[in-house]
Amino acid sequence: MALCFRLSRALLFLFVSCIAASLLAESALKTYQFDVQVKNVSRLCHAKPIVTVNGLFPGPTVYAREGDQILINVTNHAQYNMSIHWHGLKQFRNGWADGPAYITQCPIQTGNSYTYNITVTGQRGTLWWHAHILWLRATVYGAIVIMPKEGTPFPFPQPYREANIVLGEWWNDDVETIVKQGNKLGLPPQMSDAHTINGKPGPLFPCSEKHTFAMEVESGRTYLLRIINAALNDELFFAIAGHTLTVVEIDAVYTKPFTTNAILIAPGQTTNVLVKADQSPGRYFMAARPFMDAPVPVDNKTATAILQYKGIPNSVLPTLPQLPAPNNTNFALTYSSKLKSLNTPQFPANVPLQVDRHLFYTVGLGQNACPTCQNGTQLTASLNNITFVMPKTGLLQAHYFNIPGVFRTDFPDRPLAPFNYTGAPLTANLGTTLGTRLSKLKFNSTVELVLQDTNLLTVESHPFHLHGFNFFVMGSGVGNFNPKKDPAKFNLVDPPERNTVGVPTGGWTAIRFRADNPGVWFMHCHLELHTMWGLKMAFVVENGKSVDESILPPPKDLPPC
Repeated sequence: MALCFRLSRALLFLFVSCIAASLLAESALKTYQFDVQVKNVSRLCHAKPIVTVNGLFPGPTVYAREGDQILINVTNHAQYNMSIHWHGLKQFRNGWADGPAYITQCPIQTGNSYTYNITVTGQRGTLWWHAHILWLRATVYGAIVIMPKEGTPFPFPQPYREANIVLGEWWNDDVETIVKQGNKLGLPPQMSDAHTINGKPGPLFPCSEKHTFAMEVESGRTYLLRIINAALNDELFFAIAGHTLTVVEIDAVYTKPFTTNAILIAPGQTTNVLVKADQSPGRYFMAARPFMDAPVPVDNKTATAILQYKGIPNSVLPTLPQLPAPNNTNFALTYSSKLKSLNTPQFPANVPLQVDRHLFYTVGLGQNACPTCQNGTQLTASLNNITFVMPKTGLLQAHYFNIPGVFRTDFPDRPLAPFNYTGAPLTANLGTTLGTRLSKLKFNSTVELVLQDTNLLTVESHPFHLHGFNFFVMGSGVGNFNPKKDPAKFNLVDPPERNTVGVPTGGWTAIRFRADNPGVWFMHCHLELHTMWGLKMAFVVENGKSVDESILPPPKDLPPC
């Protein structure tokens, strides 16, 4: 009997050990040290000091697996206050690790540190991180690569190799100085001097032969490109001369694969594509250039990198791809309509079919009085005619600790004065209301939000990013949203699921999400210019009934205000 008891205890210990080992194998602890520091960098024949992470531009890639815990200690050695946003990571109950300054934390001051404690839950694919204060994300950004759990294959052919393609913008002068000059005049700051691919503009720019990203491929092999648009203000087309791209993922969500000669990617978005090296061995340009179908000036120069077949000498001149015309609206709308969720038993599209709360937000530019500005006015931007005023205290702290007077929860569900949103340009009555006003959502409620562009001053496309959630893009269209007719055309089966979506120029986009993540979550246009002008707001998602449905307590090293 004693022997049987000893054996059963030994077997139980072995069984428990096996379970613990398998759990540990499924998830790991990954640690990173991010030193924010200034470094001299040269591009386009200009040298200047820029803010970097670990002296790298772009910054280091964060690698993890689904289920992992990531600890990223950020130490700020730069002269600017700093906060970093982990763009697209859902941060369940843990807004303290989301990163937008004065929304979920106060910034990390010079000489101080903060550890972002992130658990990757139910996500795999390509995301990215960037500074979320001032315009510092011009140089402070990098990729996040989340691999599936061990033993879980991609739902598409296994690539031979993969590469990150991070698209960005470069200014020859100091970006913060340029922004201050623009604000002083009440006008947009000067546009960027170049676009970049992995921090390099490519050989079409002066002094840039050595500042060109090159990727070597072998004939017949398939490669996965993880493409990120880290540009501040430009939607971009991307293509590779002579090669087709197969889109397999957007914003870390698998899609039904489709082939295309070019992709369109807005600031904040990520797109994974498969590329087969099936052309005659040579050198082929990868190229990125802006899409802009509104009368707004952009930096329309083309950034390039090189896809180089193994064994081909550098003396062979690369060929350029045929990118869509900069104002090709038809390509943009057709491309977006092809994006659909994979929607398989393993990767379902859990689209909310019943809606608890219907929201309608107008997106517009405006003009407010500014006695110190050049024309006595300054350009501004608003949602439902409200220009968001950044608080001096983190909104999440104010919510969690019930600090009065920091924000109000009366953001309107719809515009107070409906009008013909996309008719003739409106140039009168352009004043907006200023306020730190949030919208309160019940825990686990389902929300439908229609974002409607307006012709206040001009129509323009706007990429909107919602922190803390993915959402389903139910539909979009040109002109004014029709609540009687347009919902009948919504895709309720396999709409694309993402964290950043473009509102078409002079049109609308409808999204749905489930408010199952308690906390304060920022929503804003990912064009840095418009965010700075106030095109932003935040949702307060209330706690649920249990501890598991409530905000986690703040970490001890949360930066003070």
